[in-house]
Amino acid sequence: MKICISACGKDPESEVDPQFGRCNYFLIIDPNAGSVSSIKNPGLKAQNGAGIRAAETIVDKGVNTLLTGIVGPNSFSVLSEAGIEIYSGARGTVSFSLREYQSGKLPILKSPNASSHSSMDKV
Repeated sequence: MKICISACGKDPESEVDPQFGRCNYFLIIDPNAGSVSSIKNPGLKAQNGAGIRAAETIVDKGVNTLLTGIVGPNSFSVLSEAGIEIYSGARGTVSFSLREYQSGKLPILKSPNASSHSSMDKV
């Protein structure tokens, strides 16, 4: 199982970035293998389609679960079609959010929780 967390930095002590499509990095954690890797988000500086680029990136990495804050409709559609479970409410550090998820404290998203282009101010 691979868990992706939207993050401001490259390591588990980095803060969670609540904006999925325009976060700086994705940390991909495989709790079974004990591995952590970071990927620069290709959607960060995109003029348009940031959410779709971000979603396609983690789909391509074989992620099963996403922990984040805000997910727009385009991202949500790509992630849902790929069978990725999306959990909102991720906060604090990546490590903290992972523990919150593992103890069942993060709610699963059943629909987008942001409108299109809600994070454009970060470009």
